[in-house]
Amino acid sequence: MSRESSSCFHCGLPVPENTHLPIIYEQREEPACCAGCQAVAQGIIDAGLGNYYKNRTADAQQAVLPPDEVLAQLKLYDLPEVQAEFVETLPENEKEAMLMLSGITCAACTWLIEQQLLRQAGIVKVELNYSTQRVRVRWDDTRVQLSQILQLIQKTGYSAAPYDAQKVEAQAVAERKKLLIRMAVAGLSSAQTMMFAMPTYLYDDIEQQYLTILHWGGFLMALPAILYSAQPFYRGAWRDLCHRRTGMDTPVALALLLGFAISVYAFVQGAAAGMHFESVSMFVFFLLIGRFMELTMRHKAGDAAERLVKLLPAFCHKIIDLDNETTQEAPVVSLKVGDVIAVRAGEIVPVDGIVLRGTSELNEAMLTGESVPIVKVSGSRVTAGTLNVSSLLIIQAEQVGNQTKLAHIVKLLDRALAQKPRLAELAERYAARFTLAILALAAMTFAYWVWRTDVPQALWVTVSLLVITCPCALALATPAALAASMGRLASVGVLVARGHALETLAQVSDAVLDKTGTLTEGKFSVNQFVNFSGSLKDGEVIEIAQLLEQNSEHPIARAILAFRQPEDNLGKSAIQIAQKLNKIGHGVSAQITLHGQTQIWAIGKPDFVAEIAGNPPPELDELAIRGSLIALGNQTGFQAAFLLHDTVRADVATMLAKLRQQNIDLHMVSGDNHAAVSQLAHELNIAHYGAGALPEDKLAYVQNLQASGKCVLMMGDGINDAPVLAAANVSVAVAGSADVARDGADVVLLNEDLSVLPTILAQAKRTHLIIHQNLWWALGYNGVVVPLAVMGWVTPWVAAIGMSASSLLVVGNALRLRK
Repeated sequence: MSRESSSCFHCGLPVPENTHLPIIYEQREEPACCAGCQAVAQGIIDAGLGNYYKNRTADAQQAVLPPDEVLAQLKLYDLPEVQAEFVETLPENEKEAMLMLSGITCAACTWLIEQQLLRQAGIVKVELNYSTQRVRVRWDDTRVQLSQILQLIQKTGYSAAPYDAQKVEAQAVAERKKLLIRMAVAGLSSAQTMMFAMPTYLYDDIEQQYLTILHWGGFLMALPAILYSAQPFYRGAWRDLCHRRTGMDTPVALALLLGFAISVYAFVQGAAAGMHFESVSMFVFFLLIGRFMELTMRHKAGDAAERLVKLLPAFCHKIIDLDNETTQEAPVVSLKVGDVIAVRAGEIVPVDGIVLRGTSELNEAMLTGESVPIVKVSGSRVTAGTLNVSSLLIIQAEQVGNQTKLAHIVKLLDRALAQKPRLAELAERYAARFTLAILALAAMTFAYWVWRTDVPQALWVTVSLLVITCPCALALATPAALAASMGRLASVGVLVARGHALETLAQVSDAVLDKTGTLTEGKFSVNQFVNFSGSLKDGEVIEIAQLLEQNSEHPIARAILAFRQPEDNLGKSAIQIAQKLNKIGHGVSAQITLHGQTQIWAIGKPDFVAEIAGNPPPELDELAIRGSLIALGNQTGFQAAFLLHDTVRADVATMLAKLRQQNIDLHMVSGDNHAAVSQLAHELNIAHYGAGALPEDKLAYVQNLQASGKCVLMMGDGINDAPVLAAANVSVAVAGSADVARDGADVVLLNEDLSVLPTILAQAKRTHLIIHQNLWWALGYNGVVVPLAVMGWVTPWVAAIGMSASSLLVVGNALRLRK
């Protein structure tokens, strides 16, 4: 049976003659052009993903099943030495990699790839970003291999490879150039057709021979715009028609074809009044301008992540002889923890590490938004992606590759851009329904004008209606504003890590703030030490406390580890420690052997130590009134106390004052004792506070506020803040937060300046206002122009200008958020 005239259900290419490769879809038979397309399409349908063919807005590329040599190449990605360059190894046999996708033409493609990957056994997590066309995949290496993941993507009709920033940039440039060429052709076409049409507008007595030349010129000059520049709209509308759905391309393509058909008919009939080649060409040009701006905004949305990825250099100066500072060129991807590198003035630091030698200044503006260079000396820590301004630094790597702070920020940004905000989803649903309603209204308008006048007039009124009501402004209203706002915040060192954050920040009524490390610097020092033991020297007691706090990164633990007594007072006895147990939010206990006697010791909050040591001495209550207190005790009683001092951040008072101006109710919740918390709350004029709070207490505090109808912002930094950060309506992690706190936060501060928090809230409210302005403008615009178009008071070229002006106004309004 001949199928020459049919097209492939999967890829859209012509089906060769005498080819019968059926695809069974919704109890009907669809044609395939080759066995590859048949296998891929049937696999998609059998997997329960048949909705792909209804949702996509572009045909898939022709499927090519990978030959044996291609599969052999994919197997190379399973080798540990190959994966070392781009795969992150995680606990419990899990691995994670960022892959670059190609062949994606629409949002339905990303949906299909994501669904296919998530249905593969062994794949734990998939984060796919349509803006950057990257996918971050996490998998269980004992159940599935990377080569199988790449093969699965390839069998679906696409391709994937380890992320390469240069290749991604090349793809974006090619896409941009292609659209610019279509715009240029449409622009020239509209200009030339207008040149031929203008005399007919100005003069009524043009001789017939010249009038014919003008009409032929308009017809010929309109052809490039209609046949070449408008192709994306035709393809999109045809796909919508084939899958029995309406998209934004449907009314556009219908208006173009109707307008051109009427003009050609009038041209053939010699009716000059019915020819509007210039209006049709101009409509294509203006519409492509809107598409180009949409593409630009999409790239801007992912541009922050791309800039961060490109910060790292490809090569560095690896030191092979530290004494002589002898270096050799080495790829950055080959660096390992412990390697020593030289970073010269004007070069980018490629790793997170510690300065061994040298003094210089680093510009950290790329990461934190802080333009003032930071002085770095021996012992200072440096971050990958920062610029060495002054002189040579010798740096030892502590974190490399995917473990750096920069890589973590890129992950968070990828996750934010992969999520679709609620307002964007609402606008898309409204735009789809609006398109369907406009098509129905266009049919009724055509019928009315046919009854009232004639078919040509009815068609031009209908074309004007379809053109002027294009829902592009609705589709651009939310994403343009969000992209502009996220870019603005990134420039001041604020990373919006989740898509919904800006929407929720605009509704915040209460701010719950952690104390230690958030409102204070979190750099404790021991202000007073008291030894309650009558048999142990100060040095022995301090040594036991430091053994218990050893390997802890908590600020209090660091203060005790740094505490020193005079050298002649140190204990000399051998101390052994075993069965160490850390109870988060309470303290640490362990079995200590000293002077041949083994006892259970504990350090932490007095209540925690009292479980082992019994009733506290009266002196402890007096010390607790004066500030943060850490107790030490064993089974014979309390042995010592450490009175700690912490410094309030310099910018906290300014931040709190601005939050009050925004009518935000302030709360402070801390695990510190009541005396220390109440003293700081009084100093900062915070009316609501909670002391001695465990992680579950902080969580309950926030949930109680939410239960009373409050929209709660939580700001914290520690591991114990992770649960409450995840539960709050919106959460902020301060600079230097624990990894788990940053992972659970919606917003991450990249610099130490807390005064930026009111700026974030103000920007969120501006974003919320701009989005609603855009949506109301789009609705109001359509409310005004639809009746005008239905009554026949709008010509096609005016409709084209109105539609394009509406989209440009929406984007221009959104760009105000970048200032």
